Amino acid sequence: MSRSRTLAATLAAAAVLLAACGYDATPVPKAQPAEPKAASSSEPVQCDNPTQSYAPSNDRAKAVAELKNKGRLVVGVSGDTFQMGFSDPVDGELKGFDIEFAKAIAKALGVTLDLRVISAADRTELLKNGTIDMVARNMTVNCERWEQVAFSSVYYNATQKVLVRRDQAASYQGPESLSGKKVCAPTATTSLARITEVAPGAEPVGASNHTGCLILFQKGDVDAITGDDTVLAGLAAQDPYAVVPPQQTKLSDEPYGLAFNEDAVDLVRFANSVLQQMRTDGEWQDAYATWLKPYLKVDTAPPAPAYGR
Repeated sequence: MSRSRTLAATLAAAAVLLAACGYDATPVPKAQPAEPKAASSSEPVQCDNPTQSYAPSNDRAKAVAELKNKGRLVVGVSGDTFQMGFSDPVDGELKGFDIEFAKAIAKALGVTLDLRVISAADRTELLKNGTIDMVARNMTVNCERWEQVAFSSVYYNATQKVLVRRDQAASYQGPESLSGKKVCAPTATTSLARITEVAPGAEPVGASNHTGCLILFQKGDVDAITGDDTVLAGLAAQDPYAVVPPQQTKLSDEPYGLAFNEDAVDLVRFANSVLQQMRTDGEWQDAYATWLKPYLKVDTAPPAPAYGR
């Protein structure tokens, strides 16, 4: 088989793998009405700065004691968000940028890593009911979520950007370049709303998810796709004619944190110590270079941690 046909086959396999995915990647159940939060004697979560987490600690014993299953760190991940958390069609193993952090924390704890593929909609509930210990699934840190879970320090500063055809990349100068063009994003998302605000001359086109946008893009029905740069990196990895222009300005900030049960403070502190080690020993940079840089084509540094809770 020729090299080009091998590439086409690999990309086709990945596209099948990612079918019906997008930000959420795995099936998303209908949202259920939130139950009233039980009264608590603990102090309310302070959220002047949602990216602030708990100061790091190397107390492994305390962290291990907070695991729900002895000897195992159970982590909820995506199974098909390409480059972030996906099942490799070649060997079936879960791989990606998010998976690297789960591996590092389990190794530091000295326990077995148990990866569970979950939907984005289930992240919070599975942490609250103790089914999983941690979420590593491109989860944006915000004040509303701090009311239900605890977050690590930010491990990646995702941003909303735009993907275009490779031959249009050099001429892309920001939202103004989208005037008169069709831009796709999943229906009823902040990405679609944001592109409407910043590029009023563009024609927004909704799809069920980002894979749907990629199909429209490949058919020539839309000119560009917008979303988190991490998601766009996965789309670019599937289409050799797509690129995320490296010179573009971000449209919004989406800081990602690892999420934990709100009571697992010692586990959060230990995770923060691992993240700090990854920032300083080059492990973070290696993960970025492997999974995201080839498609985002920009150098970036790990985000500086913020503590104070």
